[in-house]
Formats: sequence, structure tokens, C-alpha cells
Amino acid sequence: MMTTDMHNKPFSMIREFHLADWFTLGNAICGTAGLFSIITYVQTGSVRHIYFACALVLAALIFDVIDGRVARWRQTHSAMGRELDSLADVVSFGVTPAVIGYGCGMQGLYDRVVLGYFVACGVSRLARYNVTAEELADGTGKVKYFEGTPIPTSAVLVCVLMLAAYLDAIGAQLWFGEVSIAGYLFHPLVLIYGISGSLMISRIRIPKL
Repeated sequence: MMTTDMHNKPFSMIREFHLADWFTLGNAICGTAGLFSIITYVQTGSVRHIYFACALVLAALIFDVIDGRVARWRQTHSAMGRELDSLADVVSFGVTPAVIGYGCGMQGLYDRVVLGYFVACGVSRLARYNVTAEELADGTGKVKYFEGTPIPTSAVLVCVLMLAAYLDAIGAQLWFGEVSIAGYLFHPLVLIYGISGSLMISRIRIPKL
């Protein structure tokens, strides 16, 4: 009897997944694949892998939109689904866009600080949302607005870098060039990540569609 239970345990969590959760996993897989693609670009220098990485983040965004719609359609909201969604978003819209920025040439010490700040803001934004979601729903079960920009808005940054790659404005040709401060490089373009991160942790109210 104990042996049977042990065999069933690996599948017990899968049985708890709702349909929306599978789309959330699609989000996470796309984000992870995007990481692999940008690492491949760094290894090979083939710009097509930047396109792949950026396209995979956009694909993750599509999965993220679909999982929310499926959850509302089937009325299958759960704490597990919310946590799963947040973890997937950290990968796809936090870590992966930051690594894409690094791969495209934002590799100075100050760039790394800003990229790390961006990821930290994204993680903090998601944690705040998870903690305050019930309060923001005001007993209706539906969140009416976001506080701070949602982390998937980082897809805009990815689109900017995809355009930069297309125009050969990456690496040494990165827009706005580079500045040396106390012997360490800083690429002004990385400030778009700083702005995006700051907007995430702001108190700006954005209606949820």
C-alpha cells in the first residue's frame, strides 16, 4: 500500500493543476527558452538568437494573457495558480528581459546594477500584488486595478531591443553609446530598465482590463 502511494505522489500535484495552470507553465517554458536563446547569442554572435529570445518573451506574454482569460472563463482562481503565475512571470518578464539587455551589450558594472534593480522591482511588484490581491478585490473576487505597472510590460523593453538588433545597434553600437564612470562602463540605454522597474513598484493605479 505504501509503495502504491509513493508511486502516485509524483503525479498528485499534476492532478491539482487547472487548465489555466498549463498555460502558465507555457509562459515559464517560453521564458526559459528565451534565456537559452540569448545565451546562445553570447556564445555564437548570431543575431537571430536575439530575435528568438525576444519572440519567446512575446510568446510568454500571449500565454500569460490566455491563462488569465481561461481562469476567469472556468472560474478556477486558486492561491496555487496565483503563485505559479508569479513565478513564471519572474522568469519570463523579469530575468529573461534583463539577460537579453545584458546580451545586447549592457555589460558594464553600472548596467548590471540597474538590471539587477529591474529584476528586484519585478519580484517586489509581484509579491506586493499577491499579498494585496484580496484587499484590492474589495470582496468581489476580481481585482479592479493594479498598483504599479504589471511586470509583463517589460515586453516593451524586449521590443526595443529587438528593433535595436534589427538596426545593428547592439554591442559596441548600442544606442546612446557608453560612459566611463570611475573606471567602470555605463550604457545610458539601460535606464529604460531602471524606469520600468521604478514604475512597477510605484503606487500608480492602472485599471485591470
